[in-house]
Amino acid sequence: MENKRTCLYDKHVALGALISPFGGFDMPIQYSGIVDEHQAVRQACGVFDVSHMGEVLVSGHDAERYVNHIFTNDVRGIANGKILYGMMCYEHGGTVDDLLVYKMDADKFFLVINASNIDKDWAWIQEQAKGFDVKLENQSEQYGELAIQGPQAEEVMQQVLGLECQELSFYTFKQIGAVIVSRTGYTGEDGFEVYADAAYINECWDKLMASGRCKPCGLGCRDTLRFEVGLPLYGDELSEDITPVMAGLSIFVKLDKDEFIGKEALAKQKAEGPAKKLVGIELADKAIPRHGYTVLKDGQPIGEVTTGYHTISTDKSVCMALIDSQYAKLDTEVDIQIRKKTFAGKVVKKRFYDKHYKKD
Repeated sequence: MENKRTCLYDKHVALGALISPFGGFDMPIQYSGIVDEHQAVRQACGVFDVSHMGEVLVSGHDAERYVNHIFTNDVRGIANGKILYGMMCYEHGGTVDDLLVYKMDADKFFLVINASNIDKDWAWIQEQAKGFDVKLENQSEQYGELAIQGPQAEEVMQQVLGLECQELSFYTFKQIGAVIVSRTGYTGEDGFEVYADAAYINECWDKLMASGRCKPCGLGCRDTLRFEVGLPLYGDELSEDITPVMAGLSIFVKLDKDEFIGKEALAKQKAEGPAKKLVGIELADKAIPRHGYTVLKDGQPIGEVTTGYHTISTDKSVCMALIDSQYAKLDTEVDIQIRKKTFAGKVVKKRFYDKHYKKD
């Protein structure tokens, strides 16, 4: 089966982007280079084509009750224009997906899901809706999406795109006609995401490129940026076998809700403590721990690396790893098997670089 292409695919090819499959799409991995693009986002402004993400609209009389049924966070009583992060879980507590929920109205919610999970999530969302008075629409084909990220993002949004957004605080959004603008992102920097039809997304991209104010960025640096600030990627730090509790994301699991799918399993795991925990590990050496590499304690396997890099912002060899909980305490000494050698490391916080969000 051929990979899908976003509405900006031809623009990426014209810019000489390295294209590679991701989540069922042919996506730009880098343009000028991962380090260059990463630094642009940390220091100025970068733009990502994230039109591969999925969007589902939930509306109807039971919309709030239904979203709360499938979502670990709690949407009851939140204001219109607010966004919440959380997960959809299976009954056993494993993760279906992590997602953003936008509250458009009392009876209308906009769900943003991961590209690689669109078909699976859509089937799951429909299956769970039995008995609820809701209308479900998979709008993934209707929206393109841009992420404008970095300390200069607000200026670029206003001066280049003409989108006034200074009143938006982190995790809020507004609708301008058929366009949704949110103060969100996946980089640890201030930034915005713009959802609109293909024509408008193409128009915005052209303006951004012509301005010279915003560097095009690929999924390569999107991964290095999110990793540095400890943000999870589905398939690495979350999966059917990795619960939000194991991943250290219990703050987004509201056990005081009456019910949601997976509540019982997650409550039990939180009370008893999970068998495995996601931790950060810093190596003394410059070797790079990659996904799937084995973590050892006294020569015995205790877990494996989920994501690892030599960080661009802090110049350290670090990784996130899922390990046996008894070894998850900070400063615990461990080793990582990298090919035929073992390298010494220690357990550290998962956030390797401080986030810079606009909080108010």
